[in-house]
Amino acid sequence: MRGHVRRRGSTWTYVIDVSIDPSTGRRRQRTKGGFATKSAAEKAMSEALAAGPRMAASATSATTLRDYLAKWMEAVTPRLRATTVASYEMAITRLVARLGGVRLSDLTPLAVERAYAGMVLSGGRNGKPLSPKTVRNCHVVLRKALADAERLGLLDRNVASRARPPTATRREFPTWTSSELSTFLRLVADDALYPLWVLLATTGVRRGEALGLRWGDVDLDRATFSVSQTVTTVNNKLTVQPPKADSSWRRISLDRSTVAVLRAHRKGQLEQRALCGLGRFTAADLVFATPAGDPVHPDSVTHRFQALVAASDLPKLRGPHDLRHTWASLALAAGIHPKVVSDRLGHSTIAITIDTYSHVIPNLDADAAETVASQLFQAGNG
Repeated sequence: MRGHVRRRGSTWTYVIDVSIDPSTGRRRQRTKGGFATKSAAEKAMSEALAAGPRMAASATSATTLRDYLAKWMEAVTPRLRATTVASYEMAITRLVARLGGVRLSDLTPLAVERAYAGMVLSGGRNGKPLSPKTVRNCHVVLRKALADAERLGLLDRNVASRARPPTATRREFPTWTSSELSTFLRLVADDALYPLWVLLATTGVRRGEALGLRWGDVDLDRATFSVSQTVTTVNNKLTVQPPKADSSWRRISLDRSTVAVLRAHRKGQLEQRALCGLGRFTAADLVFATPAGDPVHPDSVTHRFQALVAASDLPKLRGPHDLRHTWASLALAAGIHPKVVSDRLGHSTIAITIDTYSHVIPNLDADAAETVASQLFQAGNG
């Protein structure tokens, strides 16, 4: 395989010769453009050329989808996050269970769609159904894998891009009212994780983002903190890593009550460490940590939350993530602009926020009708 780069308008494009069409003798080429500089295009081309022999070997020596996906994962794993690798591997396991023995060249959009339908019916553990959203995640992985096969000339077309995944059903998430949330915070005031419950309830941050928060990220005098890392698990092993999406890197304002809770938490944390003969700070410098200063396991936080909710008379929430949904719903219902809510939640677009919390919108629409109309009629009466 060989290639070259060329300029197209204000951007650069690389062109790779991937094979010769036996019927015409013409070269089959793959292109990718939009690079800001020539060097960026050359670097991307070099990576594609380096991946080509590995991918081609998988197509010539082992042509089933199972073996191709195994080789594809070997090629892409070095540039993926650990959490992404784990999710890809799970998706591939589900795809292989349905399509693994099919030759790469024999795949059709219909076969893929039938596999998706089978997953929805019985693709889960012990033959349980899979949600449409989970199957759509499998579709994303297959489409990416076959796009690489097409780009490298191993396939004439990406059949996954022509297959339709199941439609994800829109769900309403369980949430609390402001009164119920206040009741919960009163009930857990003596819980060891009370400062964490307050932060989740008043900011809407994700569980892993809160657990990854460092004191160096927090400015209590200015009542703000920055989200710059997250605690998660890969194969049940803790990992601390930067946020996946650019939108997740953000600065969030704190209310005065939450600042007071965090100040008290910081004081108690330092006193506890002094009693244990530990230094004032640890390398991790985590706001929420074990007595030794290590990250708190996310699953233990979920289990503790579920136990606290079960011990109360409050409506049942599934886990701490429903505190995030509660905050977003309360904020929107209070008239906070969706763009502000979206930015605080770390969504990549405002459309995600509106779509996720569309069940709140009808109430906002009714409020808007009454508010504007009342102003008009009051002005007329005046």
